[in-house]
Amino acid sequence: MALSTLWRHRDFLLLWGGQSVSRIGDQFTGLAVPYIAAFVLGAHEVEMGFLGAAGTVPFLLFGLLVGVWVDRRAKRSVLIFADLGRGTMVAAIAVLGIIGLLHLAYLYVFAFLIGILTVFFDVAYQAYLPAIVDRGQLVDANSKLETSNTFASTFGPGIAGPVIDLFRAPFAMLFDAASFAVSAASLGAIRRRETIAARPPGESILSQIREGLHVVLRERRLRHIAACTGWSNFFSSAVFSALFLLFLKDLGFTATTLGLLFGLSSVGGILGAIFSGRIAKRIGVGPAIILGAVIFGLPPLPIPFVTSSIALPAIAILLGISFFGNLLYNINQVSFRQAIVPVAMQGRLNATMRTIVWGTLPLGALFGGFLGSLIGLRPAILVLFLAGGISFLFVLFSPVRQIVEMPESAP
Repeated sequence: MALSTLWRHRDFLLLWGGQSVSRIGDQFTGLAVPYIAAFVLGAHEVEMGFLGAAGTVPFLLFGLLVGVWVDRRAKRSVLIFADLGRGTMVAAIAVLGIIGLLHLAYLYVFAFLIGILTVFFDVAYQAYLPAIVDRGQLVDANSKLETSNTFASTFGPGIAGPVIDLFRAPFAMLFDAASFAVSAASLGAIRRRETIAARPPGESILSQIREGLHVVLRERRLRHIAACTGWSNFFSSAVFSALFLLFLKDLGFTATTLGLLFGLSSVGGILGAIFSGRIAKRIGVGPAIILGAVIFGLPPLPIPFVTSSIALPAIAILLGISFFGNLLYNINQVSFRQAIVPVAMQGRLNATMRTIVWGTLPLGALFGGFLGSLIGLRPAILVLFLAGGISFLFVLFSPVRQIVEMPESAP
């Protein structure tokens, strides 16, 4: 099957379309929740750190178990129920906000519960793609999915910001709740059914968790990719809350201009998604992964020195370059992971990788919150960008350099 046939691949188009709508909806909640926390509920640096940690700590707590569970079940059903559950919870936050009963503690609880369902969705999602497209189509499929994600990141905040300013943040979240329903309906229309590998009788959950860990930790290329991503995610999560407070309280951004900032900077991500496959073919998959890690880590370094008079264009350019590198890195490393591991192991592979690379997110969020309160926003942001910027060293000095082409089939 040629790569171009993805445009005639009904099941992939349904997956792609549903996710595109859902990702646009995510921009509303992604902007509304920290906006509500910082401006409506008056959260400070440490509380913003706790909010970030609440939504990501489920990956650390449940990721490995979810991987085993997902490999034993039809992934499409897991995706549908996760979408419906998250949509219901987002709608509940919106209703509480509209009637004036929302408290910061409620945001912590809902963020944690939504985070649990996100673990199920993300582990099943990356394991599901190789079940509906050919392995030779993985880079093309991931590029299309990431292009849509980045388009959503470009245009979603630009729409969400004015909606938040005009109609209040809780109303904006209702768009996200509706988008989850659209995604679930699209997944329900997919015809292809996965083959669920039979597990040997008596095989324990712990033995399957060890099997997933073995796949990642014994494969040197995967191990170095996990280290690079986990290190970067720790410091990215740490800097997010501080950046949000800097934008809103120091540089004078509103919800509308903040949406415009993220929209403009996401253009770099669109270009990264479009050109990631071409760059990998030109210089090799491994060098493309390394180049992406360099580009996403180093350009944001000047942000702590930006003044309010040039904040919007300067930060948009710096983040745009970083987003280009992020997409170049992610599309190639995720496609490589999916290509070298059998479909029956994809759930545990993704759960192990998610536990390692996303398990650092809550720790980073807490660290960033405390560091910001200790030394101030701008010094903390500079320290965190400097530390996160060296993540490329994990893949530069590794066998990842030697990956030339994407494997056609799993061993």
